[in-house]
Amino acid sequence: MANNENLVRLSPSEARENGRKGGKASGEARRRKANFRKTLNMLLTTEIDSEEWTPILKSLGLDSTLESALNMAMIKEGLAGNVKAYEAVAKYAGQSAQTEADEEEQRIRTDRAKRARDQEVGDVDYVEDNIQSFLKAMNPSQEDMDNLFAEEGKSDAEEAEETGEI
Repeated sequence: MANNENLVRLSPSEARENGRKGGKASGEARRRKANFRKTLNMLLTTEIDSEEWTPILKSLGLDSTLESALNMAMIKEGLAGNVKAYEAVAKYAGQSAQTEADEEEQRIRTDRAKRARDQEVGDVDYVEDNIQSFLKAMNPSQEDMDNLFAEEGKSDAEEAEETGEI
C-alpha cells in the first residue's frame, strides 16, 4: 500500500530529466500520428481508374478518388441491408439518432454528476453560480415572469379538461 514511507522522492534534476524524456516521447508520437494522417489523406485523394466506380462517380459529378469510392462502397453496402454500414454512413453524414431533447438531458445529467463529484471532493467553485441563480430568482425580469406562467401549446379546452372544469 502506498504511503509516505515508501514513496520514492525524485530530486529536482531527476524530475526535470524525466519530464524532458516524456516531452521528447510525446513529440515523437505526435509527429508519427501527423505523418500517418498526412499519408492517409494523400492516399484517399489519389485518383483511381476503377471500371466499377469511375463511371458512377463521374456521372454524379464527383472525382474518382479512393475516398469517393470508399464512400460509395459504404452506401452500396447499406443499400444491400448491412446495418453497420448504414449506421457508419449516417454517423459521418452528421445524422444522429439522438434528438435535441436527449442531448439536453445528457448535458443535465453530466452537470449533476460533476456537481455531485465536486461536492464529494470539496471542490465547490460553483457555489457562486448557485448564489447568482438564487439572487436572479428573487428579482426576476418581466420576461422571466411572462415565461413562468406561459403554457406552451395548451388550448383552453385541454386546460379545462385537466383541471376537471368543463
